[in-house]
Amino acid sequence: MKRIELDGRSLDLAGLEAIAARRAVPFLSPDARARMQASRAVVERDLAAGKAVYGVTTGFGVFADVAISAEKRVELQRNLILSHCAGVGEPIPVEASRAMMALRANALALGHSGIRVEVVETLLTMLEQDIIPIIPSQGSVGASGDLAPLAHLAASMMGVGEVRVGGARRSATDALKEAGIAPVVFLAKEGLAMINGTQAICAIGGLALEEARRVLDVADAVAAMTLDALQGTDTAFDARIHEARPHPGQKKVAERMRAFL
Repeated sequence: MKRIELDGRSLDLAGLEAIAARRAVPFLSPDARARMQASRAVVERDLAAGKAVYGVTTGFGVFADVAISAEKRVELQRNLILSHCAGVGEPIPVEASRAMMALRANALALGHSGIRVEVVETLLTMLEQDIIPIIPSQGSVGASGDLAPLAHLAASMMGVGEVRVGGARRSATDALKEAGIAPVVFLAKEGLAMINGTQAICAIGGLALEEARRVLDVADAVAAMTLDALQGTDTAFDARIHEARPHPGQKKVAERMRAFL
């Protein structure tokens, strides 16, 4: 099975589709692990120093000036996730859910979020073992943040909600237990790190874009075969003609048609 390294920078649409549709196995690069460990150390250092850090030692939104005691910080992160599990409607396709998992791991691999490596490893283990969160299709605020979809994803890591295993719906608790995966307990900052992103919109849009690219490839091939079958001329694709027009896409299609013919 193909393995794809996640470093936060090099994942492309073809790789994303391989993970989403063909079950390629993503894994964290050594550099990503090092960056994540360094960013978590910053969080731990601020906690030890007693600093006021939004969403870490304080509440969220209008509660930003409310201090959260050390013994309540895990509860704060859990409640953040559960409070945002407010999606409705039919689940998004399983391929989109798989793409979301990969993209979230890839974003966290940049090492800017203060999350532990082992949390992301759990996410990738679930992906490898085909334990896929069931994520409602409605409820996101899109580019402002896919808070609800990502909350459903994060909740499954805690053993909350439902997942698909081999296409069958199961409780996340039972699925993790049978796979030998310990439910995640999100520490300070980690719940916020899991849901503060746009991976739902990127997953759905990215897979659609990769499919569109493939359709265009096929369209060019079909057009070339049709022209050949009709004994048409390739004069219309002369590079000099297309260089006169300021349309990169037109030039690319003409180039591909010349190669086919």
